[in-house]
Amino acid sequence: MTPPPLSRRGVLAGAATLGAALTPTAASAAGSGTAHRPKKAVVFRDVRPFGARNAVDLTVIDGLISDAPAPRGAKIVDGGGRLALPSLVDAHIHPDKTSWGGDWVTRKPASGIADYCAQDVELFRSQKRPVGERAYDLMAHAVTRGTRAMRAHADVAPAFGLAGVEGIAEARERLADALDVQIVAFPQHGVVRAPGTAKLLEDAARAGLVDLIGGIDPISFDHALDEQLDLVFDLADRYGVGVDIHLHDRDEKGTKVLRGIIERTRALSLRGKVTVSHVFCLPFLSPAELDAMAADLADLDIALTTVAPNESLVLPITELKKHGVRVGLGSDGVRDSWSPFGNADMLHRAHILGWVTDVRLDDELAACYTVGAHGSADVLGLDRADLTPGSPADFLLVRGECVPQVVVDMPQRDMVVHAGRVVARNGELV
Repeated sequence: MTPPPLSRRGVLAGAATLGAALTPTAASAAGSGTAHRPKKAVVFRDVRPFGARNAVDLTVIDGLISDAPAPRGAKIVDGGGRLALPSLVDAHIHPDKTSWGGDWVTRKPASGIADYCAQDVELFRSQKRPVGERAYDLMAHAVTRGTRAMRAHADVAPAFGLAGVEGIAEARERLADALDVQIVAFPQHGVVRAPGTAKLLEDAARAGLVDLIGGIDPISFDHALDEQLDLVFDLADRYGVGVDIHLHDRDEKGTKVLRGIIERTRALSLRGKVTVSHVFCLPFLSPAELDAMAADLADLDIALTTVAPNESLVLPITELKKHGVRVGLGSDGVRDSWSPFGNADMLHRAHILGWVTDVRLDDELAACYTVGAHGSADVLGLDRADLTPGSPADFLLVRGECVPQVVVDMPQRDMVVHAGRVVARNGELV
């Protein structure tokens, strides 16, 4: 049975509150200094948080939005009346696979994950630039488009060893002042079907190289439901890392895997440390089945991510959030062997989310931005950059009228601020 269009099932229904209204005290930069001058103070003058009618000054002290008077001598940055919006978070991206910044790659036909995996190896071996350089180019580009943090999946398989993990870690170090990065050891070739992968996953976890251990379609691809899940969850439990599993199955195989994930999360007391990516089975559940599954996910604080690939496969975000399930948005692969498309621009991804779910109301459009800004931050366990006092001073400045219009028009990111420091201007790293 074909489900009704997801836009009618409440993918993004309801009003979206990006941030609390700033009071004059919180937004004002007026003041004559304090007895103990902070180490770093910046005033972003003449900005309009969330498209407010009247411009204000945002004070940042030691990387946080402050409602205290701006100290004497604070650095002044002119916002020119631009909108100030929370920076975005990419909850699911594969920087190690990318050919970004290099020569055009001609792709061959592929009929399934195994074919794509084989082409991943070919691309890896053909690239003149190492993973660290390619990943850096893509991750730096993401920063210039307003991304403040990302969860980066790195392929771990005998064909690559830990080159993907090490390359992304190298890029992360180079961008430490501009981008927060979590790394997932992702067994793209399977945990069981690719002998040697299990040891590589353990090596990465034991050495503290990764923040999470991944998995992929334990039934349909790895053909080893219990063996894969037992191994992945055991590593997470033993080495104190999280779990983030790719799940592409759209039928009962997907729900069976999801139940297995729920059971192991409960048994090992890993509440709040598990994420399932894509989860294509959820949109095809009946309302009653979805309610039951969402209740269990929320009870164990299992997070989900979507890349909004199309109308049929995007997660029913609003229904999940009603149960308290954390749901984030990601950009997935970017110019890799799987696809020539992708750009690591999370504002564009919010635009795509609105497009594929056929939204048209202002609150629905704003909700698309909320998923990428706050939903993804929730998945990564980060504080929301909502421009309220005490929140991270991570925001972007754009020319525009309001949030819905920004989601539709995707204007240039004139300025990107991370921890109170301008890290990009006019599409270029500072």
